Formats: sequence, structure tokens, C-alpha cells
Amino acid sequence: MFSHPIAIIGAGLAGAATAWQLARRGHDVVILERSAPANEWGSSHGSARILRYTYPDPFYTELMVRARRGWDELEDLRGERLITPTGSLDFGATREPAALAAVLAEAGIPHELLTATEASARWAGFAFDGPVLWHESAGVIDAEETVKTMVALAVAAGAELRQEWSAARVLNHGEDYLVESESGDTVVASQVVVAAGGWLPALLGGLGLPQEVLDAFPKLEVRQEQALHFPYRDPEAAWPTFINKRPDIQVYGLPGGRDAGFRGQKVAEYNGGRVIGSALHHDRIVDPARRDRLVAYVADALPGLVPEPYAETTCLFTNAPADEFIIDRVEGVTILSPCSGHGAKFAPLLGDLTARLVTGEDSGVARFRPLATLAGA
Repeated sequence: MFSHPIAIIGAGLAGAATAWQLARRGHDVVILERSAPANEWGSSHGSARILRYTYPDPFYTELMVRARRGWDELEDLRGERLITPTGSLDFGATREPAALAAVLAEAGIPHELLTATEASARWAGFAFDGPVLWHESAGVIDAEETVKTMVALAVAAGAELRQEWSAARVLNHGEDYLVESESGDTVVASQVVVAAGGWLPALLGGLGLPQEVLDAFPKLEVRQEQALHFPYRDPEAAWPTFINKRPDIQVYGLPGGRDAGFRGQKVAEYNGGRVIGSALHHDRIVDPARRDRLVAYVADALPGLVPEPYAETTCLFTNAPADEFIIDRVEGVTILSPCSGHGAKFAPLLGDLTARLVTGEDSGVARFRPLATLAGA
């Protein structure tokens, strides 16, 4: 056991998962959250995130198989469902449904590869123009309730949650670390886990990391994304999640759930938002030109939706090169950035991988450790 608590900066999906996994192992944990868990200024708010198995890289599909076991356990512990089964569609020339189907086949994931005509007969709300991949094991994650569940489990296991605690810097403190807040409060910690999401770029320089680490750290890009909710023409129709990639636009959609009164589909352009540098510049203003672009897409590709949004929101995407995750450790500071718009579905597993790294084990995923070859990592 460590002499001081393990401090976790950030109580989004990644931070909450890590807190739960460490606390259940018997470690003393303090969660430092600048607002409240799953708050609307971060990347883990709301009731609608996609869970899917479709990746062109088999590595991530296999990782999802492992992550699903964690979801099953988390739902059992909660006693209520966190994932709503919907199934998912992948289509569009640059989505390459046949290649995705081959990956699912290798992983033993049930799926169907359909013609546009076959798919249109089953999902009349879409305008398909080529092959369509369907896999029924996909669904929609309630991100907000997932965060609250993991935080509650961590607290029940002995963790402390400090809200309205904005971390500003991490300083060496003998063999430990001193975490300072923007208001001057301090926490002495034996280890620090930084799961700050879109706030990470602004915080990175204050973590006391060697210059060679800062120089080698993957360049992060924070975007202010926006999603619109469109009403169903047929309120009784069952809508799946979907990803449609074509040369002119890349779009994803999912049932909007509680976020928009359960009466419409949440639709967003992947990486279609403006680059803002860090969450410090998140103004939550929906860009009119980008709104019009998405409305035009819905009118063209989703005839089952009324192309008039009734709700809209913004959120943060923190992108790393090649959309990879970062789960790496430099001495006693572990940086956790499993983002790039696709990290939510792996949350329980990511907490486990990070807990292993924090406690001196190998996380088992070398590709998430871009700094491991540097001194002290």
C-alpha cells in the first residue's frame, strides 16, 4: 500500500473507472473533480454514447470483447442496465463494410453483410447506396449514469470525492507529489493519475514532467463538436446506431435517449467541430454553418427523420495521433487520455489497465505507452 492516497484528476468515464478499479483493490484514492462527475463541460456527460465492435483494426475489436465483460460486471453491481441494446449499421464507400465484416468474423461477433436493397427493406429510415454491415450486439451507453455508478462504487470502497476542485499543477514532494488547485488547496499523493480529458493540453505543462517527456508527448487536438437531435417521422420505429462514412462527410448517429426526450436521433459529424486548443475555450455555441451542413446531410441520407433539429448540444473530442489512446506513466504520474471520440465504450477495461500501471504492473497494452522508452517511464 502507498503512504498517501492516489490522486485522480478528473471524474469523467476514464477517471471514474480508474478510481473504482483502484479502490476495489484496497488502495486509498482521492478523486479531484473541477466541477461534478459527468458535468456538461467535459466529454462524459449525457445519456447517449455508442457501444460497437466494428473497427478496421482487429486490436480494438478484441479490446471491446474484453471491455464488454467489464460492462456486464458493472451492470450487475449497479442492478440496472447501463447499455440499451440497439444494434448498429455501418455503411458508406469510405466505411468499407466488407472489411469490417471480416474483422467481426475473425472475432466471432455475429453480423450480417447486406445489399442496399436488403438493408432498405429492414431500415426504411435510411437511404443506403451500397453494402451495409449490421451487428446486433451494439448499443447505447448511458455515460452519465455510468460515471455516477463507478464513482459511487469507488466511494463505497473507501475513495474520497472532492468536487469543485480544479487542479492547477503537480509538484514533486520528496518521494510523493503535491497536487495544487487553482484556489491554492493542496493534496499530498503517492501517485497521480491525470484523466482530465479536454483540459489535459492546458494542464500538461504543469505536471512537473521532464522536458524530454513534454517534447515527446503525442500532440493532442481538442475539438468542440456539436450534435443535433432530429425527430423520428415514425415514433414507433426502432432505430439503431450508425456510422456512415462517404467522401464528402463522416457522420454517426444514435437514439438520443434521455438527453432529448427519447423522441429523436442524435446525429453528429465526426471531427466536424472547430479546433479549440483545450477545454478552456469550450464556449458551447453551435456553429450555424456546421448546423446547416448536418441538416442537409439528414435531408439527403436519413428520410426517416424530420430534417429540423429540436435540440442541440456541444461536446469535446480530444484527439491523439491515429486516434490512439494514451495510458502511460512517467515515474509516479500516469496520464490517461483514452479519447479520440471512441473511448467511452472501453471505460471499465481502461480503468483496469490504468490501475495495473499505477500499481507497478504492466498494463499489457504497449501501444498505449508512447513514453515508455524514456527515462523514468
